[in-house]
Amino acid sequence: MPMQHLDGDAEAIVKLANEIAREYELEYVGTEHILLAILRQGGGIGGEVLAHFKIDEARARKTIDDIAQRDKEDTWVFGRLPGTPHFRNVMALAIDEAHRLKCDRIGSGHLLLALLREKQSAGERAMKKMGVTLKTAREEVEKRLAN
Repeated sequence: MPMQHLDGDAEAIVKLANEIAREYELEYVGTEHILLAILRQGGGIGGEVLAHFKIDEARARKTIDDIAQRDKEDTWVFGRLPGTPHFRNVMALAIDEAHRLKCDRIGSGHLLLALLREKQSAGERAMKKMGVTLKTAREEVEKRLAN
């Protein structure tokens, strides 16, 4: 997915996801890193929605660390670090979410919804464990886009 389709928040999130993966000393970027990056970046609709659900980076990191399996998935190169197939799918689903919500650019809210649509990914499992569903997140994202 070309970077020019990302808004400023989403572009910062992708860069942060790379940094977070490095913090974990991993050689790939996964959906769990996108989730943590949305939280660390803090702005945008994605960060607002997660704050609404009382999810902060420390809580998400603990949840991810509790469920993350360091299995070796096939990788796909995106930016500097290769991304997992789930990462690639989230980026494609974010495009779909932006189109669905009639947005010209992909933002953090679209990334958040895409994470929740990518079943069995570390990001989706963490969100589910923390009580966030696609339905409730979609409602919150749509409310914020309407304002």
